[in-house]
Amino acid sequence: NRKTQLAALLVCSLSELQEVTAFVQPIAPISQPLERTMAITLQMATTEGFPEPADDGPKKTMEKKALPKMSQAIPFLQRPPMLTGELAGDFGFDPLGFAKDHDTLYYYREIEVKHARLAMLAAAGWPTSELLDRPIAEFFGIPSVLDDHDRVPSLLNGGLEKVRPEFWGFCLGLTAAIDAFQTQRSRNEMNYTPGDLGWDPLNLALPQTESRKSLQLAEIQNGRLAMLGVTGFAVQEAVGHQAVIDETPVFFQPLTETLEALLKGLLE
Repeated sequence: NRKTQLAALLVCSLSELQEVTAFVQPIAPISQPLERTMAITLQMATTEGFPEPADDGPKKTMEKKALPKMSQAIPFLQRPPMLTGELAGDFGFDPLGFAKDHDTLYYYREIEVKHARLAMLAAAGWPTSELLDRPIAEFFGIPSVLDDHDRVPSLLNGGLEKVRPEFWGFCLGLTAAIDAFQTQRSRNEMNYTPGDLGWDPLNLALPQTESRKSLQLAEIQNGRLAMLGVTGFAVQEAVGHQAVIDETPVFFQPLTETLEALLKGLLE
């Protein structure tokens, strides 16, 4: 170890000094102090009393915040031991105990981030396609994939066979490429954060700042909300047989049209 190496280096230096002094003056007056110094040095090394060398630069100590005993998400349950607040959006929610160790925790976070991003795209694309699919299809002279109720194709709505195979191939190829890049990055990065693909063209997340943590928190929270929202879209359209844009037109049409339709219904 480091202590033994330093002790050996000092002993060798003292031995060389003893050999040099033998040519200059009698060795008797100086040999005893040298031998005594060598013995003390060896004793300190073997008893681990040799002081550690000072590190270059100041040492920064970070105070760890005390972790709550109970889960923030489910206050009547204890906080899972692996959920230490290291990851953004960690509120101690793991009632089934999936995260048994550090690697498993990172594995599930990677999956959550992927689904969160897909859900945010779907939450925006679902109503947008119901609004624009027919006009775009008419412009290009191709059939629309919407059904008679203006609903998009889905597992519950049906109609997935209307989607062109080229589109499915493009989606599968793109997701496979992104996943392969993520896998390679996670293996090469020393301090890899789940979901971090290094994609920040606007340089919004500056390194080692609170803004980076706040953006990660905003992303995962919006992603979780989007996963719930897309699930609600699918169930609502399957049960009500009505498009999302028609069920809640106030969010997808100009306010004037919504108020006009509301007043017309009241007057009738």
